[in-house]
Amino acid sequence: MPDDLDLFSGDPGTSAGHDLPLAARMRPRSLEEVRGQQEALRPGSPLRRLIEGHRGSAGALSAILWGPPGTGKTTLAHLVARASERTFVELSAVTAGVKDVRAVMEQARRERDLYGRQTVLFLDEIHRFSKAQQDALLPGVENRLVVLVAATTENPSFSIIAPLLSRSMLVTLHPLTDEEVGELVDQALVEERGLAGGFTLEPAAREHVVRIAGGDARRALTTLEAAAGVALDAVAPGGEAEREGVPVRITLAAAEQAVDHAAVRYDRAGDQHYDVASAFIKSMRGSDVDAALHYLARQLEAGEDARFIARRVVIAASEDVGMADPTALQTAVAALHAVAQIGMPEARIILAQAVVHVSLAPKSNAAYSGINAAVADVRTGRGGPVPPPLRGTGYAGAARLGHGDGYRYSHDEPAGVGPQQYLPDDLADAAYYRPTDRGWEERLGPRWEQLRRTIRGQGGGGEEPRG
Repeated sequence: MPDDLDLFSGDPGTSAGHDLPLAARMRPRSLEEVRGQQEALRPGSPLRRLIEGHRGSAGALSAILWGPPGTGKTTLAHLVARASERTFVELSAVTAGVKDVRAVMEQARRERDLYGRQTVLFLDEIHRFSKAQQDALLPGVENRLVVLVAATTENPSFSIIAPLLSRSMLVTLHPLTDEEVGELVDQALVEERGLAGGFTLEPAAREHVVRIAGGDARRALTTLEAAAGVALDAVAPGGEAEREGVPVRITLAAAEQAVDHAAVRYDRAGDQHYDVASAFIKSMRGSDVDAALHYLARQLEAGEDARFIARRVVIAASEDVGMADPTALQTAVAALHAVAQIGMPEARIILAQAVVHVSLAPKSNAAYSGINAAVADVRTGRGGPVPPPLRGTGYAGAARLGHGDGYRYSHDEPAGVGPQQYLPDDLADAAYYRPTDRGWEERLGPRWEQLRRTIRGQGGGGEEPRG
């Protein structure tokens, strides 16, 4: 095990350890110190057995640790390294290449053959590895020359090749709860390797630190350390000598000054991208304009392409509003074109207007459901020949075949509509479009019912349908 591992863990017994960031000094040194991740670390789980150094097939599986920042991926990898009789090698996918991976494999072979030691390879940010680079890992993982512990913040289904996934156990890590983050902050204030009792934290400041952490332990500790620095700078002249023996009070103002706003929990290439986009669409559909604006802001602050957002609004305007308010689509399409011409940051205003319109509009998915029902019939083979009166007549021989015979020209009808079979015989009674009684469709419903009766010869003709 490399000598610097204890320093990385924040060993308070070394002077170098206290020069490390607070988050590094407070890194858990044992399973008992790990907060959260109860499911992944339950007794008997593959990851726990790997950390505890169990022999056998279950204990030697490689692991892919997937979770947002600050949930313990690097910590767990170092705990695996502490298992007895293992050599630990760490690579970052940001800087490493195929050559580095092959060098690790060769070193691991020597460690096994000469000393009988297993090698643990910790690969951070594996999602940054290309397919070819990930392919280079396969032989060593498959024959268990190395135990791979790979960390990623992006959904492995999108970023890791299937052969590597199938040879590893996937461990999903979750953001810490506010309670767990609070306990970590309290621990850092008093422990010798942390702030060693030199600071106290106002309740309001503690709440702020926990809130902006968003379940990220590293961010919580980084914010606490920055807030401690702000509080220390605010001490009256005399500084260290004057405050000796008296803890410095970290106020809410110091905490707010340390970090100006919360980190945005969003990744544009993985599952959070889809989760936030889904919540955005569902909030508009559910008419919660406040939630829709929140998710709009979250996407924009994370750097999402404004054109992508505008396209989602256009889809929602048809899928969820439809003919209950036909003007919603007009607003959404106008926003789509305006955003392309104007760009950020002003595009956020245009998007907000479109989002408000779609969110507050009466809702109907009748058009969406109608096309889905029609497509379903077509895919199951329903829909016979086009009725002869509707067939094309613009080519030689069409009249001889009877094409167009019996067609009734709508404009010659007294009300502009008359009896005529438009659907194929096997779908003559199909009813795809079913207007709701919301918004504009409240007027369209009676009109369509009257039109349908007239077209299908069920009475109601001879008068212009109203609506």
